[in-house]
Amino acid sequence: MQAPQHAVHRVHRLQSCAVAACTLAPGLAGAADLDGAALSLAWAIPFAGILLSIALWPLVAPIFWHRHFGKIAAAWGLTFFIPFAVQFGAHAAVVNGVHALLAEYVPFIILLGALYVVAGGICVRGNLHGSPGLNTGILTLGTVLASIMGTTGAAMLLIRPLLRANDNRKHVTHVVVFFIFLVANAGGSLTPLGDPPLFLGFLKGVSFFWTMEHLYRPMLFLCVILLVLFFIIDTVLYRVAGEERDARLDPTPDTPGFSIEGKRNFLLLAAIVGLVLMSGLWKPGVSFDILGTPVELQNLVRDGALVAIALLSLAITPATARAGNEYNWAPIAEVAKLFAGIFLTIIPVIAMLKAGTSGAFASVIRVVSDSNGQPIDGMYFWATGILSSFLDNAPTYLVFFNTAGGDAATLMTAGASTLAAISAGAVFMGANTYIGNAPNLMVKAIAEDRGVRMPSFFGYMAWSCGILVPLFVIMTFIFFRIP
Repeated sequence: MQAPQHAVHRVHRLQSCAVAACTLAPGLAGAADLDGAALSLAWAIPFAGILLSIALWPLVAPIFWHRHFGKIAAAWGLTFFIPFAVQFGAHAAVVNGVHALLAEYVPFIILLGALYVVAGGICVRGNLHGSPGLNTGILTLGTVLASIMGTTGAAMLLIRPLLRANDNRKHVTHVVVFFIFLVANAGGSLTPLGDPPLFLGFLKGVSFFWTMEHLYRPMLFLCVILLVLFFIIDTVLYRVAGEERDARLDPTPDTPGFSIEGKRNFLLLAAIVGLVLMSGLWKPGVSFDILGTPVELQNLVRDGALVAIALLSLAITPATARAGNEYNWAPIAEVAKLFAGIFLTIIPVIAMLKAGTSGAFASVIRVVSDSNGQPIDGMYFWATGILSSFLDNAPTYLVFFNTAGGDAATLMTAGASTLAAISAGAVFMGANTYIGNAPNLMVKAIAEDRGVRMPSFFGYMAWSCGILVPLFVIMTFIFFRIP
């Protein structure tokens, strides 16, 4: 089903707001004048190439990748951009590139950078030792906070204290993996503040508390099982592997009592949440056209204020707080470089998806309905989820939202089960890969920077396929209609 041209223009405007949502995933749509029906699957090769590079280079040549991943991402971007300019003209290439940059990438990296700076200024001090009980408690807290301050905000706030609490343990990888599952993804499923797809639905007319009412049962099912499973795994490693005896070897010196340094940054986090909501709700009707890309006033105000907040955080945060977090710029730099290439190379992929049954991914669109044209909720859950695992979950949500009819009033009532399936697939399955949601790669980069040996791209997928996918299969039969 191909969306009308005016709807496509509106989608692009909405995506710039959604990308700024607190659990932000990168918005990656192409410019409005790109006809996805005219593109072949060959245009997806650069995107597949950058994904394979992220997956394979750290395995086959880790030192080379660490030094040159930015150049590799840029090379794949040019592999798309130059042939596109040759075939469709330099103007079309520039228009689409500018759209991806101004409407999508810049808001994405500004918000992610602001959250990284502000959360990096909050240092939790005290007798934090990574016992199974403490670790499970932190994961539970993060899961709750994710729907309040977004998955990105909650992840950036808690990942450093969690890593510091476990710096005396030999087995830490599983802690970070479950953190990504819960805090960076599933926890953000209850409100539009939690994850960009839900924020898009809010802007399309879905009521604020609709997601909480219809997703709390699958969310509780998934998160409770994951927390129990984590506690069991962590307890076995803690006791059987002898880590309980080694707790006294904690390399992080304890401080008397429990304290939080840099508390002013909590006010700045609240301001970031307020700015995100403002950009979605305040519609002054003023925009500036830059090579066909409308840059709206509310988004300029939001992004300018986010930069100011980041600078203010750097100015008012005690140096000892950032030193306690071992703060540096490497993780945000890695994410910025890699996602710049992803934002560019995914332009034709999103365009082909938006072309519906007229595009190269027509079979994906057709599989979500039965022979009578009725929606198959289970297929919506999996189609949205699988694409959200490798593409941006915000535009993927919109594709299937419109495929299901696109009317929020109808989808919230008669089509409630279908909308719930779309929403759950977009949010939950963002945890299937490192690139399924922006905080995933950020958490991985911070963990590696602190010396944790994280799984490779495929190694992480072994975790998600072994733990999450079976749970998703069970959820399909419990919560979503199948033929």
